[in-house]
Amino acid sequence: MSDTVNIKLKPKQATKRLLAALSPRSREVIAKRYGLGESPERMTLEAIGKKYGITRERVRQIENHALTHVRKSKEYQKEKPTFEELKEFVHSLGGIVSERDLLNHASSDKSTQNHTHFLLVVGEEFVREKEDEHFKHRWHVDRQLAEKIHSALKKLYASLGDDELIHEGDMVNNFLNHVKDVSERYKDEEIIKRWLALSKKIGRNPFGEWGKASSSNVNAKGVRDYAFLVIRKHGSPIHFREVAKAIEQYFNRKAHVATTHNELIKDPRFVLVGRGLYALAEWGYLSGVVKDVIRKILEKHGPLPKDKVVEKVLKERYVKENTILVNLHNPKYFLKDKEGKYHVVGK
Repeated sequence: MSDTVNIKLKPKQATKRLLAALSPRSREVIAKRYGLGESPERMTLEAIGKKYGITRERVRQIENHALTHVRKSKEYQKEKPTFEELKEFVHSLGGIVSERDLLNHASSDKSTQNHTHFLLVVGEEFVREKEDEHFKHRWHVDRQLAEKIHSALKKLYASLGDDELIHEGDMVNNFLNHVKDVSERYKDEEIIKRWLALSKKIGRNPFGEWGKASSSNVNAKGVRDYAFLVIRKHGSPIHFREVAKAIEQYFNRKAHVATTHNELIKDPRFVLVGRGLYALAEWGYLSGVVKDVIRKILEKHGPLPKDKVVEKVLKERYVKENTILVNLHNPKYFLKDKEGKYHVVGK
């Protein structure tokens, strides 16, 4: 199934026929409340109340009465095929879908979206779940399916590490494991991604990786977070100038080279491994300047000959061999024994 789902019904014509069941005043209130007139802007209860010189509560009563009247009208009965088609449209999107996704798939036109929204509101088979701690505003036509998806999303969230990132294909497969008993018609990658997008607790970064929405790896908030994702995607040490360029490319954020370098220096997630080259500490690189790296290697492995020290340092740093030797031959920090092995001073 493609990411674009076509809707054949004509919402504006359908709502026009339905609103014909109302008195002129009720029809005008509904049109303003749902943005069904010339202007697609929806008016608040307060704004409509001020226009007519009545309270917001009275406007609410008029709205509710109008919706009930439409549902009981002969015009509503005549529109059964329209509501069936809209129901099938919701099914084609996954049976439960966020309000934003649903309306965006219906049309890119704001006015048409408003008419589609009105049909959802007045249609008796469509259920709107309000946004809460876990999920966004959403619509469904199958309560049992909705409950399964809600439960699966909560379980998936609970299984994630705080800063864990999962590639999109793996995330889709993980979610499918939680909803094995849903209809085969819904086991489609685009539908699964729409279900994942229902959650406010789970998110996706610009590289298509999923994780907890609270993680800086998903919702990056500054140069350091952007740099972390860029270097992680690169997969090997990268120069800070290239990091700055990549931040602008992937995140559309201005990243000054000097600022990027300063942020990399300050953050323990990054290790300077060469002249301007940075790696991630989680890759196992030792922190510190060359002298510190030599010291940590000798503390870990014990006394070592010169060639072994050079070999191990070059796995940690992109530097010239002579730079290593200059540090190693500094008697303030290291001493060579009679066997030609180097020790840390004081050890």
